Amino acid sequence: MILIAGLGNPGKKYAKTRHNIGFRIINALKESFNSARDKEIILLKPENFMNNSGKIIQETLAYYKIPAENLIVIHDEIDLPFGEIRVSENSSSAGHKGVQSIVDELKTKNFTRIRMGIRPLLMHQGSGKKAQDLVLKNFSQKEETGIKDITKKAIEKINALLSSRS
Repeated sequence: MILIAGLGNPGKKYAKTRHNIGFRIINALKESFNSARDKEIILLKPENFMNNSGKIIQETLAYYKIPAENLIVIHDEIDLPFGEIRVSENSSSAGHKGVQSIVDELKTKNFTRIRMGIRPLLMHQGSGKKAQDLVLKNFSQKEETGIKDITKKAIEKINALLSSRS
């Protein structure tokens, strides 16, 4: 069994923010999965704020007796340019508070992360803007038009990961 958790914040206020890219990918995965192959996959959108995601993820893993190495976490990554996607395994949180919450609760970093680049198209490193302010902003209109392609790429990466594990 595999748990795929998308990180985000609950409520309409945050629905289209950069921080909620994990929720958006989970929504798209839900639509793309078929019941035959995917009955051994649980999709989770923790309904608490991102920085407290670890507890519900730990509880879900424990309930279904899923080992941490069968966890895939999808989250925003301000250090990556908009649209870039990287897969990381057994890596530190790199300052991402939602991921750190998971590491703290699981007492391990031995899980897979799908890091979704959300750095604004018009922002460069060292611009002086705080990450916490940027992640709670909506995507620009131009970026929003690219979300569909980025979502498709993320689903392809996740499907490749799942195929390699079966």
